[in-house]
Amino acid sequence: MLANHYYEGLTEAGCDEAGRGCLAGSVYAAAVILPEGYENALLNDSKQLTEKRRYQLRQEIERDALAWAVGIVTPEEIDRINILNASILAMHRALDQLTVRPQAVIVDGNKFKPYRHLPHTCIVKGDGKYMAIAAASILAKTYRDDYMNRLAEEYPQYDWSSNKGYPTKKHRDAIRQYGTTPYHRMSYNLLGEPQELELFE
Repeated sequence: MLANHYYEGLTEAGCDEAGRGCLAGSVYAAAVILPEGYENALLNDSKQLTEKRRYQLRQEIERDALAWAVGIVTPEEIDRINILNASILAMHRALDQLTVRPQAVIVDGNKFKPYRHLPHTCIVKGDGKYMAIAAASILAKTYRDDYMNRLAEEYPQYDWSSNKGYPTKKHRDAIRQYGTTPYHRMSYNLLGEPQELELFE
């Protein structure tokens, strides 16, 4: 069973993102505030769950949460500000939309920028440790999957319905054959070619 809270006595939001390593599509993040003492034995890091279980849990999270929201940062913005900043911006956008104001934030990973001067803690592998982060990982993943499935109908040759924009062989072969789409992240190494290492003094 994952831990219910990190900050005792504070209304805390858990945050996580999905799609950081993708070659195409927006990055999605979610913020979730769960009730104090909330229990759900099935909640876990979204990567450890089947697709069917993720969507089942999404319904439960949306029903049970005190508040939840999803934030999105586009490929154009990713190219402009880089993926780390874009991931944090997506989390901030999710937090902005919460109908309940959090008093603290817990975030999956090791990088975050302060949000409205609230206390925050980064927790490596937090989606496997705290319920609110696990819930956020499930919402971010499923809403991003829905979005990539819609894009796959527009551009079926890239196999996005299967790879969701991640750098699979089939995805990269399609970029070689058909070129890029408006959804590709042009600042990424799209073809997986060896990069020249910059040497610093």
